[in-house]
Amino acid sequence: MGLGNLSGRVLALHLGVVALLFALQFVLPAYHHGIMARILVLAVFAMGYNLLFGYTGLLSLGHAMFFSAGLYGAGLTVYHLDWSVPAAFAAGLASGLVLSTVVGFLALRTTGVAFLIVTMMFGQVAYLFTLYFGDWTRGEEGLTLSQAARQLGPLDLTDPTTRYFAALALFTVVLFVTLALVRAPFGRVLIAIRENEERTRMLGYDTFRNKLGATIGSGVICAASGAAYVLLFGYFGSSFAAVQYSILPLLWVLVGGAATTLGPLLGTVLMFYLIDLSNDLLNSRFPDWDVSYLGIVGVALVLLILFFPKGLLGSIRDRWVRWLP
Repeated sequence: MGLGNLSGRVLALHLGVVALLFALQFVLPAYHHGIMARILVLAVFAMGYNLLFGYTGLLSLGHAMFFSAGLYGAGLTVYHLDWSVPAAFAAGLASGLVLSTVVGFLALRTTGVAFLIVTMMFGQVAYLFTLYFGDWTRGEEGLTLSQAARQLGPLDLTDPTTRYFAALALFTVVLFVTLALVRAPFGRVLIAIRENEERTRMLGYDTFRNKLGATIGSGVICAASGAAYVLLFGYFGSSFAAVQYSILPLLWVLVGGAATTLGPLLGTVLMFYLIDLSNDLLNSRFPDWDVSYLGIVGVALVLLILFFPKGLLGSIRDRWVRWLP
């Protein structure tokens, strides 16, 4: 199989996924329409996490701070300064860029478990900042953006159709940017660092600089997700900066398949609907049972790990479809 044929298949697959998501806009009922718009934005969060964890091999528990940097960077400038949507989105990206650069310079001086702990500590500091400056952020209570503040020229971002297409546009851009990154020499170096950092360094690559680039890229993508979330859905609060919110993209990536470009989307979709259907099942069929939906989710995850240890797309790639990116 030639490289041109392989690239054609990969491109066709990604364009097909985007086309399917575009078509869903016209057939989904209102409830699922809103859920899919939210999933598309949060899948971008998972793609940002996947760049650092899946491709570079760096396990972080502080990525909620990058998401919330975009969230607060965009939300606060709209709420307190009356900035326009494009300016607020740019502010969210800039917040993620600055924060990920600073955190990257400091946290990447550690490795392994130490890196995980340091990122978790930075994430906790970011969460406490949102509480400390409660006069501006309203802490856990959060803030809500008005409909008038969420206008993009003639477009009303509170309209369900506009919101869905805006979420799809962001997802599409990040998907192809991620695909280009991981298939470029930079992405190959990240994979080499993940597999054997010492050998990569011996080959002459500056591993610190490449890991810093991955951290910054990951932080900016996560910030883009946060900025889009607040502008499209109109709410932001301290719960989005909590350490628990850093576990969600890790879970979505592991379910869908780490180091796969479409795994974050698949994992986000499956986890959202697994939780939603589990809740509906327990509430409608067994209203008197004192059982949490987490029990069903836990059993499903155990089965997934047993039969798809590298996540769904990761295991499919290993066993059957080797050309999957």
